[in-house]
Amino acid sequence: MRITVIGAGNVGGTLGRRWAELGHDVTFGLRDPKAGAAGVKGGGALPPRARVASIAEAIVGAEAILLATPWEATLDAVRALGPLDGVIVMDATNPLGAGLTLQAGPHGESGGEQVQALIPRARVVKAFSTTGYNNMADPIYDGAPTVMFYAGDDAAAKRAVHDLTSILGFDAIDAGPLRRSRELEHMAALWIALAAGIGVKAMGREIAFRLVRR
Repeated sequence: MRITVIGAGNVGGTLGRRWAELGHDVTFGLRDPKAGAAGVKGGGALPPRARVASIAEAIVGAEAILLATPWEATLDAVRALGPLDGVIVMDATNPLGAGLTLQAGPHGESGGEQVQALIPRARVVKAFSTTGYNNMADPIYDGAPTVMFYAGDDAAAKRAVHDLTSILGFDAIDAGPLRRSRELEHMAALWIALAAGIGVKAMGREIAFRLVRR
């Protein structure tokens, strides 16, 4: 799959590098493409199937786009991308403000729903937003996968995201329609609070959620 990563920080850099290592064609869209691999978090040279380009160039021909920008930059970044007709957009952002308060839309919309409203002809799937980038690099704990939920309104787009999630080693779980992004964003706030010690004793980043079945 041809994947474009918008936001080459810890989350975008980790996921993009891993997908390229696993055989996907990944383009990191950078404001300054002259930065090359140095502009992509994760350190070192990029895998052979990864490259950097300007944002405008990076989205041309993309089958899927990972949106991994800081929330304060997300809505403007989405507006700048254009309509993205039919493109899968994986929204890995979280609309978190001070004190981990969620910045909902005027009618309580999640960040995922706000993104979809800006690009109504794209196929937005909320994913890769509920845990830290360290778990995206290695989602296995004690020999078993940890969980990654995703939510969206397009069945085919969710199947593609399921595959992109599973190949990383996660237990990929469909959480339902895009409005379930509201619960996933609260889940992200919980993981951050536990890891960083916001209101509780810090547990550190090496924690993850798992779905247990009987």
